[in-house]
Amino acid sequence: MKSYAKRLFRHFDFPLFFTYLVLCLFGLIMIYSSSMVWAVNRYGWEPDKFFNQQLASVCIAIPAFFVTAFLPYKLYRKKYFMMFSVALMLILLGLVHVIGFGGAVGSQSWINLPIGSLQPSELAKIVMVIYFAGVFANKYDAGTINSINTAIVPPVIILGIAVASVMSETDIGATFIIIAVSLCVMATSGINIKTFGKLSVFVAGILVLVAIFLYFSWDSVMTESRMGRFTAYKDPFKYIQGSGLQIVNGYIAIGAGGLFGLGLGNSVQKMGYLPEPHTDFIMAIISEELGIFGTTIVIGGLGFLVIRAFMIALKTRDPHARMLASGIGALIGIQTFVNLGGLTGLIPLTGVTLPFISYGGTSIILLSLALGILMNVSMFTRYEKNK
Repeated sequence: MKSYAKRLFRHFDFPLFFTYLVLCLFGLIMIYSSSMVWAVNRYGWEPDKFFNQQLASVCIAIPAFFVTAFLPYKLYRKKYFMMFSVALMLILLGLVHVIGFGGAVGSQSWINLPIGSLQPSELAKIVMVIYFAGVFANKYDAGTINSINTAIVPPVIILGIAVASVMSETDIGATFIIIAVSLCVMATSGINIKTFGKLSVFVAGILVLVAIFLYFSWDSVMTESRMGRFTAYKDPFKYIQGSGLQIVNGYIAIGAGGLFGLGLGNSVQKMGYLPEPHTDFIMAIISEELGIFGTTIVIGGLGFLVIRAFMIALKTRDPHARMLASGIGALIGIQTFVNLGGLTGLIPLTGVTLPFISYGGTSIILLSLALGILMNVSMFTRYEKNK
């Protein structure tokens, strides 16, 4: 085991690791800056309450990164591992409806544990990447990857169950990410165009059923809080006293930052004007305090991770490694787009966190595990190339 780790470490992807580390540390600084006033005024806590909680999560996340970085990625295609991962995901998604409590407005997506809270939808994003990559890699090796009944239908059914469970929590952002990431893994699996055509018919049928369900249960599904996000998306200034408040104050923060920002810690919007500034709207505070300089660090770092992931996927000869790398890259990229898209008004607000930057223990730990898998794929790819 020691010789294995030593051989692998010779091919350690330092640019990938240092970018990840910088984002985590930068996120800690901005969480402290953006949350200190909110912690005192809203909850009556110490100003460093959210910072300390995130720091504890980072102290778990970094060792978790190294665990998966040196755990052979081929383990994730083993049937017992995939079955355990899917079973754990479905059990936790089911528990949300029994003992869960609210997250974003109108959602119920967290489970209270003795050591903190857990958000199963975050786990579902990672599990679906691992599961889809493992299933399609096994079918690729068996030569049955284009079989609808044996290769396509089973994982799509699991995806449908996961999506239905997350959607019933009213977590629209996580639902979209899970679907999009799963399709990205499928797109890099080696399935031919004909099979994709058949799959499109199958998916279209599911969408028709979903549309019928929404038609007959519109009032119960589209709650007032959920509809508020869509109305605010169309014209946030019209609903500035309600659902448009967060978006408008986000715009003000971004505009006030300008080129160089107001200075670290000098945000005005975090003084109670922008609700929960340390969560999905933390980029607005970064923009206000550090201007384009701060936003460049974040977007540049996240963009580097995404590009690095796809470069690793292109270099590897192993289809399983290719699907894992592309799935993890797509996860970081799509989640970043959903977060920044909601902040800038390109898409409706979803409450999705900004990877490695926003406050959220479950998010940073699970994303660190995923990035560790990417690191392992990168090291194995370099090792095989040099060998």
